[in-house]
Amino acid sequence: MLEVRRATAQDQTAISRVLAIAFVADPVVRWLMPKAGGDVQMFRAHAAHLHAAPGCADIALDDGQPVGAALWDPPGHSLSLRQGLMGLSRLLLGMGSGFRRGVVLERAFTRARPAGQFWYLAQLGASTPGRGVGSALLERRLASIGGPAYTESSNLRNVPLYQRFGFAVIQEISLPEDGPTLWTMLRK
Repeated sequence: MLEVRRATAQDQTAISRVLAIAFVADPVVRWLMPKAGGDVQMFRAHAAHLHAAPGCADIALDDGQPVGAALWDPPGHSLSLRQGLMGLSRLLLGMGSGFRRGVVLERAFTRARPAGQFWYLAQLGASTPGRGVGSALLERRLASIGGPAYTESSNLRNVPLYQRFGFAVIQEISLPEDGPTLWTMLRK
């Protein structure tokens, strides 16, 4: 039976593993790091430091086993200097030479973000797609927040999922260096 709940600090390792599995063939992750290997470390940096606002991570469990996760930043969220440095050092360790492309990606994301305050969905993934885990994660969080929400999708086949929850594509980003395309989406 699928259960979605707010994640705790003790869930960070499980979240990192689930997201690494979910994104193993993701076009952007493979552009950043053509060889799998540092994925768990990269997602651990996100879960523990870069997108770790208290109470803003969700985990999906199927019969007690982690099968999905979502990392959200609340409106106006900013990192402390310590969080930023810890997150960047973990990213560098996990990504190695892909870190440079990570900087390119983050600059593209920053330029594309709309003005104003919104909830930011940084990561959403399920270890086994097509079982409703992503929908359950979106449903839980969107039911509890007010105001707009924003995200980027690195996979065109996921855009309809977001559209079912009221997100609309606002921009298409083509990454340099033969990088993949991303879609930015806003839910008002």
